[in-house]
Amino acid sequence: MVDNNSTSDSPAESQTQNLDGDLHSESDSSVYSLARKVPGSLSLAKRHKFWESQPVGQFKDLGDTSLLEGPIEAPTPLSEVKKEPYNLPNLYEWITCDIDSEEMCAEVYNLLTNNYVEDDENMFRFNYSKEFLRWALRPPGFFRSWHIGVRVKSSKKLVAFITGIPARIRVRDTVVIMAEINFLCVHKKLRSKRLAPVMIKEVTRRVHLENIWQAAYTAGVVLPTPVSTCQYWHRSLHPKKLIDVGFSRLGPRMTMSRTIKLYKLPDSTSTLGFRKMELHDVPAVTHLLRNYLSQFLVAPDFDENDVEHWLLPKENVVDSYLVESPETHEITDFCSFYTLPSSILGNQNYSTLKAAYSYYNVSTKTPLLQLMNDALIIAKQKDYDVFNALDVMQNESFLKELKFGPGDGKLHYYLYNYRINHVLRPSELGLVLL
Repeated sequence: MVDNNSTSDSPAESQTQNLDGDLHSESDSSVYSLARKVPGSLSLAKRHKFWESQPVGQFKDLGDTSLLEGPIEAPTPLSEVKKEPYNLPNLYEWITCDIDSEEMCAEVYNLLTNNYVEDDENMFRFNYSKEFLRWALRPPGFFRSWHIGVRVKSSKKLVAFITGIPARIRVRDTVVIMAEINFLCVHKKLRSKRLAPVMIKEVTRRVHLENIWQAAYTAGVVLPTPVSTCQYWHRSLHPKKLIDVGFSRLGPRMTMSRTIKLYKLPDSTSTLGFRKMELHDVPAVTHLLRNYLSQFLVAPDFDENDVEHWLLPKENVVDSYLVESPETHEITDFCSFYTLPSSILGNQNYSTLKAAYSYYNVSTKTPLLQLMNDALIIAKQKDYDVFNALDVMQNESFLKELKFGPGDGKLHYYLYNYRINHVLRPSELGLVLL
């Protein structure tokens, strides 16, 4: 459900210190613009040949108002879903990866650490921790059979991986059970073997066996057809390190000391009642989050079990803070970010870039700008190097003011077997996929 052996969700974007740099115009980043460019700049015939055989929005259908929103294909009777796995090339075999197993988790970690997403200049590579992988892959109701690996038969070496997790995603007023597809990774030496399409078909087959027919995924490349195109923004927390490792550049007419001063944050948070989320806060946070997400056209349909899993703080995985009124003890505001470091490749002084990624933030009484400034302060206290945020939900309202700079790449959101009639603006999207 995502055919992407190359860069996706780029782990680092070069960021200039020009904080007034505007985004491209809405039309430049729209799917209509991307579709016009596809025949020339994206003549990836084999890749799109696969996607043109799948129930996904096609570029040729853009703007066709006669097509109804909703499922593109009706479900197949379960009795007709293929029972046996798809055939792999002879040297390889399927396995189901037990992420609870320390040995298996280490194998997956090593495969991803050495072969997963890199930036275009091959300077940074995502480095998901084992704790993060267990959090990301074991939500309520997860299916172990959706954690799929490919081994070399002779050596038993793990050389490819793809996963799905179940999720309830609301599209307008309809809650759809979907699979969120992630971590498609093929060993660098096997990229020519065309393993990715068969892996996508296999995870799709296993999802269908659970009577689930839709999916959501993201990619850094353009495939048929994004439902929304978003941009990452980056806020320097340790600007000297970011410049030293090539993540950022020193702006014109800027010295290092002026840059450090520009990004300096207060030593402590400013919001009265700002504290770490605890287990007993789950019902209040769920209520706050559900109310907030209801305004977006596509958003997760979280219940208390989901909130406990995804948002209760876990060391070096996810951080969540809220504002509790000192007078009424009402929970009025909430912010969260997850931890996704990147390996720094080929640098003698630094090996890891510690990055925080904005997750879900809800402001009702505390201005969002103030809430997110406090989140930046917490991240700086915890020694993060950079704070990243997509321009989804209401994030655009604080990005420039809090000295975030736009990254170079785009992140494209996709739905499998579900059509939406118009391309969503990032501000209409209430969904963050890991």
